Amino acid sequence: MSNIDQLTQLIEDAKKAIDEVKSIHELNETKAWYLGKKSPLQAIMKTMKDLSIEEKKELGQKVNECRDQINKLIDDKRVALEEAKILEKLNSEKIDVTLPGKKVARGSYHPLTQIIMEVESIFKGMGYTVAEGPEVELDVFNFEMLNVPKGHPARDMQDTFYINESILLRTQTSPVQVRTLLESKGAPVKILCPGKVYRRDDDDATHSHQFMQFEGLVVDKHITMSDLKGTLKLFVNKMFGEDFQIRFRPSFFPFTEPSVEVDVSCFKCEGKGCPMCKQTGWIEILGAGMVHPNVLKASGYDPKLYRGFAFGIGIERVAMLRHGIDDIRHFYTDDIRFLQQFE
Repeated sequence: MSNIDQLTQLIEDAKKAIDEVKSIHELNETKAWYLGKKSPLQAIMKTMKDLSIEEKKELGQKVNECRDQINKLIDDKRVALEEAKILEKLNSEKIDVTLPGKKVARGSYHPLTQIIMEVESIFKGMGYTVAEGPEVELDVFNFEMLNVPKGHPARDMQDTFYINESILLRTQTSPVQVRTLLESKGAPVKILCPGKVYRRDDDDATHSHQFMQFEGLVVDKHITMSDLKGTLKLFVNKMFGEDFQIRFRPSFFPFTEPSVEVDVSCFKCEGKGCPMCKQTGWIEILGAGMVHPNVLKASGYDPKLYRGFAFGIGIERVAMLRHGIDDIRHFYTDDIRFLQQFE
């Protein structure tokens, strides 16, 4: 059989073999058999050394034509196999639109965000507006205008993170109160200030170097301590329940005078005394007091005409008391098992 006849037969054999191929892997093996280094085509080409120039030219042309035909058969088969694979996948993944849909998992508000939203709702119902301010604050707003001058020992209680001598991370949301008083220019003020604050502290079950708090401020004529107590009593009853009582204990804060610590009757023993409340029947929840005359004067208010009260409480403390949580760090570790309990 001549070389030309062998090439013709090779094309016929390749066509039959390629038609029977069922996968890309088999197709690659078939290509290697007919066009690889050890293929019949290469064996035919090795005989060219014994041919004349004219015969070499003719055989070389036929070999190229044979290779091109086999390559085309292989390419066409590859396209057909890939299309068949796609069609098979589409059929296997066909969607039955009559089936009921799968429930999509939904997120929920963080427990601290839930507390903030509830607190804001309670105080908005009492006529308060929500005010916000920067977390990177000026020393003059964070301390000096709150009756805490440089060198005052009360600064040690709120040691924080300084960027330079006059800029720091706020230790409380009280600077928002000062900014609001300055903007109000002597007009009455009734605001709630929620936000994140920072203090240099060792993190443990009840302390964190950053935490959330909200503060309230009311400034107007004829404001008294009884207004403060009535406001906090209403807040506690709305937040924790109608049966809870509050009490005031004398305290000291540079920006209020007089100042008080506010206790609420124990959640666990209902005031009877237990380990949680250290047998006192009361749990401290916040600090409050009447706005110091120096703070009013620095903000442009005449302390002889205007009086006010302020209070502040940690959002985490409310959440821990509300839900019986014993470690503040749970709020910041992003453990989905913990967070899912508050959906």
